[in-house]
Amino acid sequence: MTESAKLDKFTAINELARRRGFYWNSYEIYGGSGGFVAYGPLGTRLKQNIENKLRELFVKQTGILEMESSVITPGKVFEASGHVDHFKEPMVECVKCNKRFRADHLLEEYAKISSVEAEKMTLDDVQVAIEKNGIICPDCGGGFRPPQLFLTMFTTTIGPYTGATGYGRPEAAQGIFVEFGRLYSAAREKLPFGVIQIGHALRNEISPRQGLIRLREFTICDLEFFFDPEEPSCHLLKDVESEVLPILLGEERLKNSEKTINLTVREALDRKIVRSEWQAFFMAMAKKMLTEIGVPVEKQRFIEKLAWEKAHYSSQSFDQEVLLDRYGWTEVSGHAYRTDFDLTCHMKASGVDMRVFKEYEKPIETEQLVVKANMAKMGPAFKKDAGKVGELLSKADPQAVSTAFKKDGFYMADVFKVFPEHVQVVSQKEVLRGRRFVPHVVEPSFGSDRLFYVALEYAYGVKDDRVVLGFPKSIAPIQIGIYPLMSKDGLAEKAQEMQKQLTQEGFSVEFDDAGSIGRRYARADEAGIQLGITVDYDSLSKDSVTIRDRDSWQQVRTEIKALPELLHKYFHGKIKFEDLGILVQS
Repeated sequence: MTESAKLDKFTAINELARRRGFYWNSYEIYGGSGGFVAYGPLGTRLKQNIENKLRELFVKQTGILEMESSVITPGKVFEASGHVDHFKEPMVECVKCNKRFRADHLLEEYAKISSVEAEKMTLDDVQVAIEKNGIICPDCGGGFRPPQLFLTMFTTTIGPYTGATGYGRPEAAQGIFVEFGRLYSAAREKLPFGVIQIGHALRNEISPRQGLIRLREFTICDLEFFFDPEEPSCHLLKDVESEVLPILLGEERLKNSEKTINLTVREALDRKIVRSEWQAFFMAMAKKMLTEIGVPVEKQRFIEKLAWEKAHYSSQSFDQEVLLDRYGWTEVSGHAYRTDFDLTCHMKASGVDMRVFKEYEKPIETEQLVVKANMAKMGPAFKKDAGKVGELLSKADPQAVSTAFKKDGFYMADVFKVFPEHVQVVSQKEVLRGRRFVPHVVEPSFGSDRLFYVALEYAYGVKDDRVVLGFPKSIAPIQIGIYPLMSKDGLAEKAQEMQKQLTQEGFSVEFDDAGSIGRRYARADEAGIQLGITVDYDSLSKDSVTIRDRDSWQQVRTEIKALPELLHKYFHGKIKFEDLGILVQS
């Protein structure tokens, strides 16, 4: 291992990832294209295992539904949701080489302006800061043209019609919101319920330069959880309320402080630091998710987003961050209370009613004011506009109409002056059997590629000058390696027979008979293979094998016939490695 690799884990991981087939830059034979990666055989398995871990925690254990929608989305969807107006970043362009850069990133890197300050700067503020700090193009040393806002959504046309604008979705959430009606039916029209979507998203990043941390095409895991704002309690809270959340409050961030406070979920709610029980629940689950892919609790935190940092749809947001070797504290999941913003936007834009009906246990009898139009008087007074005036009055607040009559002697319905002889404001009894409302939403959102890199970095270690990827066994890309001691005397055939048997049992198994057994162990360690099973001459005569543990390098001897049951128990966390057989003295 080189000295530079020892100093920079990011460099070492990227070199290993390319060499062993975890991931590499896409389109390398054409010079590559920034922000796109290809996942190789080991990387594909690891990424799938991490996404399945999300499904295990949220779909299987919590009862969340899962859906899949298209990546290309009609423009009107993101116009309605506000993304077309808000999904923009400050950009500067070099006058010499014409390369473009995220202006706020340049200020953070070269002017040491904090992300908190950079986030709230106007374009004029950005230009002043660039000039004041003498920031030049990192690639050629040229100056910059005035900053401008850049829409970071990929734009396309749908079909041959130039007017049919589409966007590559920058998030998967809108695919859930626009299908709310059908999803609500699938949930048997009961609240609360949640829907997760795991799929590709596109963001036309200005200058992606952080490997898997910032990509132009990536996998996002958006979970939208719908609930009644008048019944916001979380029935699962009891399972997590004693979990401790390390939180960096907004007030501390304003002071450029990194001081976190450790609060239980219950304490965070009681002190109203987190306003929604469901949001607090999902934050605790996110902490568990990161722990299960190998990140220690002390390397995690939640930061409270400041008013100007929050997405346009959020009333309260927290980012879950993990400490990385090169990039410091890095966001891996976001937690937003989206209220009824998205459903209301789509209801207004589409004309489709996205409210739900909730029946009362007992009907409620109420008495309320209503406006009754006297069409015999309105017809002669408003002539062809009588129908329009009647419609305006049907939507008017009866109390406002009554008050206007008493105060002014008339009521203005848009541009029409309505007098008391035109309408009656009367009290009317009504039996309410339920209420209609737009559900509120909390959203935990994970970046699958970032989770992938985080799992790699925290698994990466060196033991006796050998790289060992110590993945938690639930996400290891390959669970078991099968190694014949020699490629003769029937050992290879015995090993292949075992590989077939264990594969049929549902394990991910790799067969390797190339080189010395030591070299095979070394290859397995840097691929993160949890267990190595060596088939030797005793395997032929006594039907037993040696099992080697990736992390401790200990070995046990066990009977072949007992392997399937023992291995199932081991990978489900019911027994430890030492329980797999009799310890072999090295």
